[in-house]
Amino acid sequence: MKNKKIFFIVQAAAIAALYAVLTILQNVLFPGSASMAVQFRISEALTILAVFTPAAIPGLTIGCIIANISSLSSLGPYDLIFGSLASLFAAIAMYALRNVRLFSLPLAAALMPAVMNGIFVGFEIDFFFVNNLSFNFYDFLIQGGLVAVGELAVLTVLGLPLFKLIEKRKLDKLLK
Repeated sequence: MKNKKIFFIVQAAAIAALYAVLTILQNVLFPGSASMAVQFRISEALTILAVFTPAAIPGLTIGCIIANISSLSSLGPYDLIFGSLASLFAAIAMYALRNVRLFSLPLAAALMPAVMNGIFVGFEIDFFFVNNLSFNFYDFLIQGGLVAVGELAVLTVLGLPLFKLIEKRKLDKLLK
C-alpha cells in the first residue's frame, strides 16, 4: 500500500514539474505564446495523462499553479486562480471520461480542457482585462472561444498523438 502512495506522489510530482518547465520555457522562448488569450500552451498536451492516471489531477493542477506563478507580474493573481481551477476541473472531468471512446480515442475527455479553460479563463479575461470588473456575455463568448480554440489545437495536434503513442508503446500500463 505504501508503495502505491509513493508511486502516486512521484507521478504527480513528475507531471507537475514537466508541465511547469514546459510552460515557463515556452514563455521564455516565445513570450506570450503560453499565456495570452489565443495561446498554444505545449504543456497542455500533458492533460491527456489524466486519461491514464489519477495522479495527473494533482500533477496538472500543481504544474499549472507553478507555471502561472511565473506570470504573476503580467497577469496578476487572476490566472493563478482561474487557470489553475480550470486545470483542476478539466483533469477531474478527463479522468471521469477516460473510458468514453470514439474511434478508439478519448475525444470526450480531450474536449474537457477546451471547455473548462474556455469557461474559466474566458471569464477571467472578460471580467478582469476586457471589461474592467464587469461581465459582458458576448465578450465572454469571444474570449472563451479564443481560449478554447487554442486548447483544442494543442490537444488535437499534440495531445491525441501523445495518447496514441502511450497506448501503442503500452506505456499506459506503467502509468496505472
